[in-house]
Amino acid sequence: MKAVVVERYAPIDQIDLKEVASPRAAPGQLRIKIEAAGIGFVDGLKIEGRYQTKDPVPFIPGTEFAGVVADAPGAPGGYQAGMRVMGMTRSGALAEEIVVNPEAVHPLPDGVAPEVAASFRANYLTALYALSARASLVAGEQLLVLGASGGTGIAAVQIGKLLGGRVIAAASTPDKREFARAHGADAVIDYTQAGWRDEFKALTNGHGADVIFDPVGGEISVQAFRSIAWRGRHLVVGFAAGSIPALPFNLPLLKGGALLGVDLAQIPVREPDVQKRLTSELTGWLADGRLKPVVGHVFALEDFREAFRTMQTRAALGKVVVRIAR
Repeated sequence: MKAVVVERYAPIDQIDLKEVASPRAAPGQLRIKIEAAGIGFVDGLKIEGRYQTKDPVPFIPGTEFAGVVADAPGAPGGYQAGMRVMGMTRSGALAEEIVVNPEAVHPLPDGVAPEVAASFRANYLTALYALSARASLVAGEQLLVLGASGGTGIAAVQIGKLLGGRVIAAASTPDKREFARAHGADAVIDYTQAGWRDEFKALTNGHGADVIFDPVGGEISVQAFRSIAWRGRHLVVGFAAGSIPALPFNLPLLKGGALLGVDLAQIPVREPDVQKRLTSELTGWLADGRLKPVVGHVFALEDFREAFRTMQTRAALGKVVVRIAR
């Protein structure tokens, strides 16, 4: 089968698509024919060996996928060959096939395209876990979403609206701001402008942000925290800007604010019941049409390097997806 293989930590231009042996499913496991895989900043960091934890080389990157069960020895979890599923795993999704335990997948609702499913679990579970389980966003609160046109950002815009928040989307270009508005943002703001905090203050009638969803990092994070409301919550989701900010500790004191970390990789181990509940909630929204995941750029497997470059330069609107097979 074809697979993207990381034989040594390196920039994406030095990673190759290779022919490797197809994996075999042992009893209790599932072999999935992958139709689409979603990629994000964490995948890029893992490939370069810059993530907090390192996958031993060689490995196949990619954590999020959708496809069809090809083999299910013993029908574990009730899954059988031919069933459509979406899943998340530590690695291995940028390949034509993958073997996982049944706990890693979830049945795919009828009518949901594989590209949509591959855009779904990581970003939307991150957004719902952050906004609901961590920040306890309630209806009517002011939600500021930084990097609102990216994969996790646009998920936070949509989830924030489903939870009843008033969503103000911050993005760096007119196209990105219009993209966020088209997917539910109540207002948009250009955080590259020197006076953006004054504009934000006006948009909230001087109240500030009850919740800040921040996948960006860098200096913008510190500026955003200065605009937090009393007892506001700042969600640390990632550092797409490339630098980790240093927050002066007097700011949380003066603002009565809290920094809350959001690490999707730890939820299955530390809060499995929470993950199960949130995944069920998301899948219900997906099935009944209340949630329509945003598919951004879709690339062929052979063009995986361009997919990563598009994602890493923050040029994509929504989630970047690699189509494996149809």
